Amino acid sequence: MCRNIRPLNNFEPPATNDEVHAAALQYVRKVAGATKPSAANQAAFDEAVHEIAHVTRHLVDALVTSAPPKDRAVEAEKARARARARYA
Repeated sequence: MCRNIRPLNNFEPPATNDEVHAAALQYVRKVAGATKPSAANQAAFDEAVHEIAHVTRHLVDALVTSAPPKDRAVEAEKARARARARYA
């Protein structure tokens, strides 16, 4: 999985549409093997991002868990601590 795609489930507040779109964009970039498609492929690229974001939103909204919601600030600090340890 692409490291830039972040888990979107079980956060308080829930994942925003911008976060879902960003994850879809990263996924399509990874699968397509390009960060910016050619003009000939732009429409297909944009459609794929739109459809994946739509399906991802449905998935995130449908998932249920008994775990308490995660806090974005706490999760971000954990990620920064991992990065400090990795790049120290």
